Amino acid sequence: MSKSYPAIAVVALALGLAIAGCGGGGGSSSSTSSGSEGGSSESASAGGTSGSRYGGGSEESANGNSGAESAGGVVAVVSVAPASGVGKVLVDPKGMTLYYFQKDQKGSGQSKCEGPCASAWPPLTTSGTPEAKGGVKSAMLGTIKRSDGTLQVTYAGWPLYTFVEDKKPGEDNGTDSKAFGASWYPLHSNGEKAGH
Repeated sequence: MSKSYPAIAVVALALGLAIAGCGGGGGSSSSTSSGSEGGSSESASAGGTSGSRYGGGSEESANGNSGAESAGGVVAVVSVAPASGVGKVLVDPKGMTLYYFQKDQKGSGQSKCEGPCASAWPPLTTSGTPEAKGGVKSAMLGTIKRSDGTLQVTYAGWPLYTFVEDKKPGEDNGTDSKAFGASWYPLHSNGEKAGH
């Protein structure tokens, strides 16, 4: 009987090693497979991130998320929406009214709104060619380079800005405002002034 215990121990040890070997092999093949699956999901996820940065960014913009993201790599989307006092005008990705500054001089290729002016009237910036949605004419969209190197969106030759006193979509508190040396107005999709 005492001789059968070592035989059972040897068999158990052999089975244990075989199971560990299978488990180790399984673990190693699993880890290889999950490593490659992980690699592909990481790639897919990296692809997804870069996809969402551009494609998704545009979608987000079109759905009204922050245009401030545009400075961080999102292409600005310009569309049309009603504003309380002036009818349908150009709006940024968040649905906020866009204005032009008469001091800029249409088509001059530069902005005259810097420093405190740009704090009150933040320029609409983009990481690339802006997109037109819902009634906006893409041929009228363009960009200029600001003094800080960012790209500002233009429409019909006018650099575009939002206004800090507009707190929600549909407001146009900046219409006919005279600040920083000239008047401010929203634009209709035909490039004409909206307002008085």
